[in-house]
Amino acid sequence: MPASGTFGYGTEYGELLDVQRLGAIVTKGVTRRPWDGNTQPRIWETAAGVLNSVGLENIGVEAVVRHKAPLWATWDVPVIVNIAGHSIEEYAEVAAMLDTVPGVAGVELNISCPNVSRGGLEFGTSPDSASRVTAAVRATTGLPLIVKLSPNVTDVASIATAVVSAGADAVCLINTLRGMAVDIETRTSRLGTPSGGLSGPAIKPVALYMVHAVAHTVDVPVIGCGGISTAEDALEFIMAGATAVQVGTATFTNARSMLEIVDGIASFMERHGVADIGELRGVL
Repeated sequence: MPASGTFGYGTEYGELLDVQRLGAIVTKGVTRRPWDGNTQPRIWETAAGVLNSVGLENIGVEAVVRHKAPLWATWDVPVIVNIAGHSIEEYAEVAAMLDTVPGVAGVELNISCPNVSRGGLEFGTSPDSASRVTAAVRATTGLPLIVKLSPNVTDVASIATAVVSAGADAVCLINTLRGMAVDIETRTSRLGTPSGGLSGPAIKPVALYMVHAVAHTVDVPVIGCGGISTAEDALEFIMAGATAVQVGTATFTNARSMLEIVDGIASFMERHGVADIGELRGVL
């Protein structure tokens, strides 16, 4: 499936690939009201990935329900809506507005947003705040609930345990690593903000390590994300314990990368006589 923020609302790539062949579609982050996002520039290519500071620009949940969900309801592929907010109340309100909406198959909770009531610290940086926002969302929706974990923490396994105890049906990791780039001529940030989120091949070893650690800690499905661009990458995550994977930055350079990964996994299974992908899960 695509990683949130890299595939729009699922419609933008319709002429480039058959989205129905994907396991699921994860939308860009959706908030209670439209967000303008951060100032330009928002993207800076690094030696082994991309720094982004998009700032969750989106049309807001009401427009998503009105204009996007009716189309999703006609698709066979399930659509998971990534949600974000600056307060627990905002997260819960967005989730409630998506509950029972035809075309919405699940919710992915982005807990890497700054918590304005706690001085701007990310919800996902402590087990307490992560579990509280998860529990609040769980109370407002019967939809399958995925929590996307931040890698910018000391012990990701403890946070995974906390959100599962609070009602998460699955966890996804990792979100982007914090990073920055400097223009030495102008002596300013390469982005419109001082820092951004690093994604792409550079973060794959970190993501793989964290997926392995969490998959051996919780008893819910783990979705691996971070630097996956080939079938070999995806299989590494599955062997480390992931049930599914998300692809993000690779789609920017090759719009068909996800379908090539699907085909590559099938070829690997055929070559090695693997009848069910579950035979490979967690074998590491």
